[in-house]
Amino acid sequence: MDLLNTLVDKGLRRELPTREEALAVLATSDDDLLDVVASAGKVRRQWFGRRVKLNYLVNLKSGLCPEDCSYCSQRLGSTAEILKYTWLKPDEASQAAAAGVAGGAKRVCLVASGRGPTDRDVDRVSKTIEAIKERNEGVEVCACLGLLSEGQAERLREAGADAYNHNLNTSEGTYGEITTTHTYADRVDTVQKAHAAGLSACSGLIAGMGESDEDLVDVVFALRELDPDSVPVNFLIPFEGTPLAKEWNLTPQRALRILAMVRFVCPDVEVRLAGGREVHLRTLQPLALHLVNSIFLGDYLTSEGQAGRADLEMIADAGFEVEGADTTTLPAHRADAASGGCGSHGGGDCAPCGDTAGETGQQAAGTPGARPDLVSVRRRGAGTGLAPNA
Repeated sequence: MDLLNTLVDKGLRRELPTREEALAVLATSDDDLLDVVASAGKVRRQWFGRRVKLNYLVNLKSGLCPEDCSYCSQRLGSTAEILKYTWLKPDEASQAAAAGVAGGAKRVCLVASGRGPTDRDVDRVSKTIEAIKERNEGVEVCACLGLLSEGQAERLREAGADAYNHNLNTSEGTYGEITTTHTYADRVDTVQKAHAAGLSACSGLIAGMGESDEDLVDVVFALRELDPDSVPVNFLIPFEGTPLAKEWNLTPQRALRILAMVRFVCPDVEVRLAGGREVHLRTLQPLALHLVNSIFLGDYLTSEGQAGRADLEMIADAGFEVEGADTTTLPAHRADAASGGCGSHGGGDCAPCGDTAGETGQQAAGTPGARPDLVSVRRRGAGTGLAPNA
C-alpha cells in the first residue's frame, strides 16, 4: 500500500505526515489492519527498538474534584462509586511508589485530582518527590496536578520532578463540549509552563468520547506542535455515574488504528498506552506493543488494570523487553534538550471514518461492543489497606 510505504519513509526521517495521510490511517479497513500495525511497527523499532518502558501511577488524592470533565470519574457531580480520599502522606505515597518500582516501573506518576495545586500542595508534593527519590535511586518522577500557576513548575523541578503531565485530551474545536470549567488554552499554557521550567513535557489524548477522525488528527497534530517528550493515549473508560457512561465507541481494531496514527505523526516520541487498554484492546493488547513503547503497569487512578505479572508476561511473550533504569528512553536527538523534539524536526507542525468493515468503528450502547463488565473500580493500593497491583 503506497500510503503505508510513504508513512514509514516519513517516520524514519521524523517528517510530519499530511493531515490527509493521518486521516487515511484511521480510514483503513480491518482487512488492512495487520499491514498498518507492521508499518507503524517499523517506525517504532527504528527509534525505540523492542524496549517497553513501564510507568506506575500513584493517586495522591482521589475524587473530590471541582472540575466538570465529562470523561472523569472524579469530576464534580460524578456518582461513580470510586475511592475518595484526601492527600496521601509522603511516606504513604513513597511506599505505594516502591511497589511499582519493584515490579519494574522506571517512572512513577504522581497524580492528584483538582483544578490545580495551591502553593501548599506543591510543598506537599515536593516532599513526596524527595521521599520517593530517596527510597528508589534512579527512578523518574512525573507530577500531574492540574493547571499550574506561575513558578510552580520551577518549584517541582527543584524538588526533583523529572516530568509534568497535562493532557490536551481532545481537539480545540470540541473541547468545550467535554469540559466547561477550564479551557483548552489553559491546558496548552500548563504544558508550556512545564516545558519552559525544564521539565520533560508529557501530554496526550483520550479517544472514544464520540469525537470524529478530524478531531483525533487535530489533537495529535496539536500535540506534535507542543513538542512533548511523551504522549499518553487513553481510551475512554465509560464509568457509570459520568456523562459519558454510554459512550462505547471503540473496537480493538479502531484502537490500534488510532495508536498507529499517533506513531506516524510523532514517530520518535514516547507513545504510552494508557488507561482503557484492557477495556478496549482486550486480547489484542500485545499487538499494541508494536506501536507504543511505554505502558502503565498494574492499576490506574480509579480503575483496576490487568495484573502486573500479566503485563510482564505479555511483554515477554510478544518478544519485547522491559526497559532498564540505566537506559535512556528517548533517542539521542530528543534526549539532548538543545536539539528540540517532536515538533522541531523541520517536518512541519507536530500525536473516525473508514471504508467497508472499518467504517467508523462506533457502536451504540447496548450493542455487543459495550463491555461494562470490564470496568472495575479500584479497591486496592493507594488510599486503601490492601496491597497494590504491581
